[in-house]
Amino acid sequence: MELLTPIFRDRKSKAPAAFLVSFAAFIALLYYGRLFLITLTVAVILAFILEPLVKLFMRARMPRGLASFMTVSLALLIVYFSLLAMYSQAAGLLANLPAYSKRINELADIVLQRVESTEKSISSIVVPKRMQREGKTAQIISDPPPQKAAQARRRSAEPPAPTIQEVRLSQEAEPLIKTLYANLRAFSEVLLMTSFVPFLVLFMLSLRDQLRNAFLQLFEGEDRLAVGKSWRGIAEMTRAYVVGNFILGLTLSVFSALLMWWAGLPFPLLVGPVSAFLSLIPYIGLPLALIPPFFAALPIYESISFYVLVGSGVAFLHLIALNLLYPKLVGARVHLNPLAVTVSLMFWGLLWGAPGLVLGIPITAGVKAVCDNVSDLEPYGKLLGD
Repeated sequence: MELLTPIFRDRKSKAPAAFLVSFAAFIALLYYGRLFLITLTVAVILAFILEPLVKLFMRARMPRGLASFMTVSLALLIVYFSLLAMYSQAAGLLANLPAYSKRINELADIVLQRVESTEKSISSIVVPKRMQREGKTAQIISDPPPQKAAQARRRSAEPPAPTIQEVRLSQEAEPLIKTLYANLRAFSEVLLMTSFVPFLVLFMLSLRDQLRNAFLQLFEGEDRLAVGKSWRGIAEMTRAYVVGNFILGLTLSVFSALLMWWAGLPFPLLVGPVSAFLSLIPYIGLPLALIPPFFAALPIYESISFYVLVGSGVAFLHLIALNLLYPKLVGARVHLNPLAVTVSLMFWGLLWGAPGLVLGIPITAGVKAVCDNVSDLEPYGKLLGD
């Protein structure tokens, strides 16, 4: 027994190091495989959401494969017509881009002028008058004579040598081509992975029973029961969270569109829903929700009182939605405390960017559902709970 004691001590001393290595490998997998994992996570969430519709079609004596195909086709039609309606509004917005760019340039000039006037007023207050007179005298002395200044202007007006210009063009074109190539490559990868989502959802729905039974066969006894409860808990939580947010977003979209129409903003059917769904992003939803109406009002309205009025209306809808509707539709079924929500948004947002901010809460709630149904992990579920 005394001979085995050093061996156990070595294993205990190596346990933290092995945990850190495994954790680092897990984080690296999440980061470098984020595009694949985001696609798979979105497909799993959509499969959980569409499962009740599949059961509804199956009640009409449809086989599960046909019911899954009908469900995915219906979902794709809804997405298509929604994008078509938004495109009709966005086309008008793109046609008015010159007016928006002109107004933005005017605002930028006004801001620069105010910044320069503020700097001059601050320097006149901070810098003593004696140093200002000395600075003016030094500037007069350092100015070149009129003949030399005229020669310098003539030399600057002469066109540069063609060889130098060609070198500059080639040097500037190379980074531009690299930037375009990198952006097109990233866009093509995202588009490719997005095209897999309908097929993944279709296969997950049609093979749901086989996949669930095969997954449960990996466990035995009480572990199998815990895994089955975790499966149902994740499905119910995901469905409640996403459907609740969707219903809340649709309700908020209607009232936001009515607000934009009443205020006389252009493209209310586009600006209202975009502002409404941006408002649902935790913590930063209100500032993001103000961007679409303010941008739409740029070439039309110049009065600050109008922007204050529209901003107050958007803020009022945001507060009503999050304080009255969100706890009933979403919060009561997720059961995550504010600290867990904040940490999960920071973690997944850092790893996956904008998709992480959207998927962070349902992923964390799914982890909590697993912890609540596994006896050894119940303390972690209580740590995440409200």
